[in-house]
Amino acid sequence: MPVSRTISVVGCHAEGEVGDVIIGGVLDVPGRTMFEKRQHFLYKQDEVRSLLLNEPRGRAGKHVNLVLPPCDPRADAGLLIMENEEYPPMSGSNCICTVTVLLETGMIPMKEPVTELTLDTAAGLVKVRAQCQGGKCKNVAFDNIPSFVFQLDYKIDIPDLGTVSVDIAYGGMMYILVDATSLGLRIQNADGPKLVEVGEKIKKAVGAAYAPAHPENPEIFGYSVLEFTEPLQDLPDGSGKTAINTVVSSPGRFDRSPCGTGSSARLAVLHARGQIVVGEKFVHRSILGTEFITHIRGTARVGEYPAVLPTIQGRAWITGYQTVVLDSEDPFPQGFRVGDQWHGTI
Repeated sequence: MPVSRTISVVGCHAEGEVGDVIIGGVLDVPGRTMFEKRQHFLYKQDEVRSLLLNEPRGRAGKHVNLVLPPCDPRADAGLLIMENEEYPPMSGSNCICTVTVLLETGMIPMKEPVTELTLDTAAGLVKVRAQCQGGKCKNVAFDNIPSFVFQLDYKIDIPDLGTVSVDIAYGGMMYILVDATSLGLRIQNADGPKLVEVGEKIKKAVGAAYAPAHPENPEIFGYSVLEFTEPLQDLPDGSGKTAINTVVSSPGRFDRSPCGTGSSARLAVLHARGQIVVGEKFVHRSILGTEFITHIRGTARVGEYPAVLPTIQGRAWITGYQTVVLDSEDPFPQGFRVGDQWHGTI
């Protein structure tokens, strides 16, 4: 068989969200920082992402992570995250998947009961603690980058929806947060198609009206994600608070996990509203019912914005080992998209 490329991938998911990890077949690229390497792939070598995430090899609900040598000598590995529409600076579920693969395949030696390591991401250094037992990574907790609020109760008029109130925050990606109940919706599969339709409509409207950039890196801007929330509840044992959320990701689908950067953005909003204090336990649930256990470990500032320092804990499982092949005669070397699944992105 005439093969023009092979890439080795370990399949993985974190609390339901797929975050496969490339372990061979993609070389390092130029860049003094992981963000510069992100920009290189984005503008000069995007065919890797297209090959792996577009059909027929990929699908709308799939991400892939690339492990590279770190740029910062304090880190153990570099991480670049590839999603369907972008290279997000940081992703919680993808971080958890990548750490699980690094430890369970022996790429980084596992130490029981706790392995500590640091990832060099396009958003900055992320410290990780993995609980390990019997050669398995039982859970992963990571100290996310500072997360902060741009706007609370930002009002926007949207045709067919009226005036919608949203919060806008950064948690490693730019988030628009909307209370689903304010629109007469619930975070449940029965409302799934409507949530996606409304979420994409709000995302486009807000993006056209207000598009902030990160105060320390103006090349981080724009929205590909919108987070629907429901109100806080007390945990039954009184140890903290809990809530459900679902993130609508482009090209129009739900994050299956509770979403790590979305949880970080929500913690920033809850803290700004005085609803969560430093150190308080917050269990964030997904539309599947899976959970990330989170808290705010401290506060900081990012430019002019007060920020929180979120810590997120979740679990991941390896699902398989694959060699992705590109036949030299394949008519779709960068894959394809069809409008039944890739809504509005053809």
